[in-house]
Amino acid sequence: MTAPKDKPELMKNGKRHDGRSPEDLRNIKIEAFVLNNADGSAYIEWGNNKILAAIYGPKEALPKHTQDPERAVIKCRYSMAPFSGNEEHGSSRPSRRSIEISKITKEIFEHVILVEEFPGSEIDIFIEVLQSDGGTRAAGITAAAVALATAGIPMIDTPYAVSVGKVGKDLILDMDYIEDKYSDADVPMAICPRTGELSLLQMDGILSPDEFKKAFSMVKKAGDQITKLQRNALQSPYQKTMDKYSKEV
Repeated sequence: MTAPKDKPELMKNGKRHDGRSPEDLRNIKIEAFVLNNADGSAYIEWGNNKILAAIYGPKEALPKHTQDPERAVIKCRYSMAPFSGNEEHGSSRPSRRSIEISKITKEIFEHVILVEEFPGSEIDIFIEVLQSDGGTRAAGITAAAVALATAGIPMIDTPYAVSVGKVGKDLILDMDYIEDKYSDADVPMAICPRTGELSLLQMDGILSPDEFKKAFSMVKKAGDQITKLQRNALQSPYQKTMDKYSKEV
């Protein structure tokens, strides 16, 4: 990709424009069970991103011709609110980008949900970006995995996602909007932490084989932190209930 002449200085003395080191994640906060009317839900703040994920199902797949007698059908809709940020500001209709992200998210969860347990049904995944600042597909996938767990839907793993970018000769983890816009490469990945399986790999730009190996290592290292946050989000409501019960007793 060709950088514009007014490209901002993204790296200076080993630090990024927001003060992070190349391998630093932005601050991440995940909450589970945030929507009363959904079967499962989660909310994530990832840097300046604010995203809701909601799950409906398993339920009867309608219309009936969409049913698969051997497995559940997974449907996914990723969308950005018109007020969410610079990327799709002013648009309320699905863009090519949102359709693409919906498709890849659907494919990720088709491989981790035990779909054969729910023949003839469908499971709907909704990811709504309320505020965006780069990396929304990764944050949405990470939140949707938590939301699916809150719905009690059996999965072989709880995937997380994060991207690595390239600025000059430097690889940087978890790019914000400015870095994403002006970087030389963007490589989002999703990984299943129990198996180490790579369930999403996209690349915009070029990395050498050695750079890709380093990028993959950066994502797996970050995964330890992200997975811990996912688990804490799922455990937190139960821990609060137990703490409250202990005080009453």
